[in-house]
Amino acid sequence: MRIGVVPGEDSSTVRRIEDALSDATRSVDQDVQAVLDADPTAVVAVGESAVIDLVGAGVSVPVLPVDAGAGLESVPGENVESAIEDMLSGDWTTAARPLLSASVEGEHVADALFDATLVTREPARISEYAVRANGDSVAQFRADAVVTATPAGSRGYARDAGGPVVQPGSGVLSVVPVAPFAIHVDDWVLSGPVTLSVERDEDAVELLADDRDICPIEPHEAVELAVDGSFEVVSLDSSRSFFDE
Repeated sequence: MRIGVVPGEDSSTVRRIEDALSDATRSVDQDVQAVLDADPTAVVAVGESAVIDLVGAGVSVPVLPVDAGAGLESVPGENVESAIEDMLSGDWTTAARPLLSASVEGEHVADALFDATLVTREPARISEYAVRANGDSVAQFRADAVVTATPAGSRGYARDAGGPVVQPGSGVLSVVPVAPFAIHVDDWVLSGPVTLSVERDEDAVELLADDRDICPIEPHEAVELAVDGSFEVVSLDSSRSFFDE
């Protein structure tokens, strides 16, 4: 069994992972592509940023997230030795988490594990957004941003903005206005695909995928967000529950 390791900023956790792997065949590199090119059976990703890098690189093997948040039922750093022991003994299963495919005017531009967001480039500026689901109009509102989250992402930015926590495996997305310019604005749990658009030619708006800049969005361009593919997570007894705080 070959284990790849994508380090995060916590070097002490990475050293503990390397020690726990001991004689196991492993590839440890900040370069995600170098880790994947070593043809690992599974990859250990330390921190959320490492997980996002793997998604961007198109990882196709199971990933063990370490200290990457409850949205992925990641392993806490203090349990990493027992987690590695379970992996090496084959005492693990996998769970599929949906990926969000983002397309602008029909052209695929990004994949996201957690969320996709339309937001004005300048801080503290608002724009007007429209939401459609399966071709039906849902709402139009003015806000700082609008975020569409998978169940994994519903534990993050979308929740901070007041959205619901969505159960894994439910097959739905949450759509949440961020700091809406009105007292009463709903958020929604929708089956995809979800289409977002900017309705006014005011401040410049950017599409983010997992909090990373993707491209500018012009007024009335259709940004379609649909579940397409999955991210395979290593599941262990030491993994956090999705509903843990």
